[in-house]
Amino acid sequence: MRNQWPVLPIMAGLASGLLTGCGTENGASGSGGSAVVMGMSDDVLATDPASGYDPGSWLLFNNVFQSLLSFPNGGTEPVPELAESCAFSDTRTKVYKCKLKDGLKFSNGDSLTSEDVKFSFDRMLKINDDAGPAIMFPMLDKVETPDENTVVFRLNTPDATFPSKIASGAGSIVDHRQYDAGKLREDGEAVGSGPYKLDSFGDSEAVFSVNENYEGNADVKNSGVTLKFFHGDQDELKQALTDDKIDIAYRGLTASDISDIENAGTDAEVEVVDGTSAEVQHLVFNMDDPVTGKLGVRKAIAYLLDRDALMAQVYQGTATSLYSIIPAGIAGHNTAFFDTYGARPSKAKAAAALDAEGITGKVKLTLWSTPTRYGPSTDQELKAIAEQLNKSGLFDADVESVAYDQYEKDIAKGKYGVYVKGWVPDYPDADNFTAPFFGKGNVLSNNYTNSMITDTLIPRTAAQSDRSATDDDYARLQDTVAAELPVLPLWQAKQYAVVRDNVYGLEYCLDASTVFRFWEISKG
Repeated sequence: MRNQWPVLPIMAGLASGLLTGCGTENGASGSGGSAVVMGMSDDVLATDPASGYDPGSWLLFNNVFQSLLSFPNGGTEPVPELAESCAFSDTRTKVYKCKLKDGLKFSNGDSLTSEDVKFSFDRMLKINDDAGPAIMFPMLDKVETPDENTVVFRLNTPDATFPSKIASGAGSIVDHRQYDAGKLREDGEAVGSGPYKLDSFGDSEAVFSVNENYEGNADVKNSGVTLKFFHGDQDELKQALTDDKIDIAYRGLTASDISDIENAGTDAEVEVVDGTSAEVQHLVFNMDDPVTGKLGVRKAIAYLLDRDALMAQVYQGTATSLYSIIPAGIAGHNTAFFDTYGARPSKAKAAAALDAEGITGKVKLTLWSTPTRYGPSTDQELKAIAEQLNKSGLFDADVESVAYDQYEKDIAKGKYGVYVKGWVPDYPDADNFTAPFFGKGNVLSNNYTNSMITDTLIPRTAAQSDRSATDDDYARLQDTVAAELPVLPLWQAKQYAVVRDNVYGLEYCLDASTVFRFWEISKG
């Protein structure tokens, strides 16, 4: 939940344990800079970490709450945050033990102990909200608390990526005195132990102040943050930046806006800051649909897709063509779709694929989109894909765009044959680009099943503590998906923020961990 992708393999050495990392132990005490105002077009769908599983909500979680572990600036291997140390205590990666620091407190002054850690995970799994992160923890059997500073996670299946999962927003720890064990908090308030307190949350903005009780690695460089919500209105977001009503625009400016700012020269009062990203977007095919359920149709689309044209015409260089389900820069990535279907469109190969399926006339097809959830250029992108298909003379394609809530309901009911899905990773490992899409209870809702992937490759790669040893299995998985085509990768994003020229530190907020760190931002 981003130029090139310098993401390192993340799990090597985790079995030997994690010791307290560098950083200011009481980062909040270093605050004293100016307050910052940031705008974004994404909504924050939840303030309760048992519910939110979207980029906006995780931005809030990563600043208001703490996890046992966290990702350092530019790093993809988690280090202790609430914990003093964490390690697998067995060789099969099924028992994970963490020792908490002494004297931890929530922002309201309540003590934070192992009881709160257990409560947070038990609560998340019990509520099991459809829009929440419980789907990330099918391996978690139980949480034990031998004493107030010790937490033991017992897993029902080996999972070497477990430390990265609990370092994400899904591992946010809540105060057991302030949250109901069986239902979500819906008052728009939040009590955590992160670098910031949530002072208010409404339809137009959220206001954060520095948490003086914070104990962790962050060194806060401002006196607070106001987050303005623009609800998908990128024109209004751009105008607010131009009118000096906000200091930062994040997630929501169009590719043309970013390109215009980058080309404006040094006299501009705003500048573009870019960083790495592993955010991806795919076309998803409903395998039970009477049209897209035919492999020949899916192959024809894959042969006709011109990703590079989309990157130039729609995204103007703010994204790069993606040829596999695991993005470049993530260990295990290959180029299965490039190897199978090439980079240049081939009408001849597309026609042959349709002919092999017994299809002789034009294929009538609707591409389903949603206007803002997966970026402000999504509708334009799908219209460009439809034009590419129609230009071949083999398709009669159009585009329909639906508000996100209805879009998700229709996908769940199997109403769409082909639709778009974006993915901002929870943690930077190949597991997070495969298990959520092709594992049990996956998020695509496209009726694709492959027992080799689900029952063998995904469990085997998850159990491997030496992440470099998973490359062969991930190659096989990617090659299988390219051959069977339940999804068609489109692009990998670059991550951008646009800032006024007196704002600093954004380069530390835009990396492959997907953690946007309020505390790194300062204002002159």
